[in-house]
Amino acid sequence: MEMSFVTFKFPQSLRSVEQVATNTIHTPICAPVRSPQTSRRTSVAVNAIGGGSAKYKGTQMREKKLTELIEAKVAEATQVCEADRDSDECKVAWDEVEEVSQAKADLRRKLEENKDPLQSFCHENPETDECRIYEA
Repeated sequence: MEMSFVTFKFPQSLRSVEQVATNTIHTPICAPVRSPQTSRRTSVAVNAIGGGSAKYKGTQMREKKLTELIEAKVAEATQVCEADRDSDECKVAWDEVEEVSQAKADLRRKLEENKDPLQSFCHENPETDECRIYEA
């Protein structure tokens, strides 16, 4: 198994992220991040597929909660529709499943568009030190 270690240092904030990425494992790996403003730890998962994109702990929790909510709504809709599939209650239950599924799809699409939170920040604030590009 091949491993690579990378340390990123941002000029002004002096925060560093150590990520451990492997070429063969497809499960997320967590790396701690220390924010200088709040000096608290934030977990970041690094996707080992295709170079990786960071997923923060809050994003992971949101995805997990949406998945659990979808499963609960499907079970609820199945139970409601056992008696009468053409009832209004059955239609409403499956509409709720569709809405929660759409929310998860929107989150997934949003994450695909903005893989790195710093990318959107730098697009709006290219003059900041965090967004400066250094040539070696």
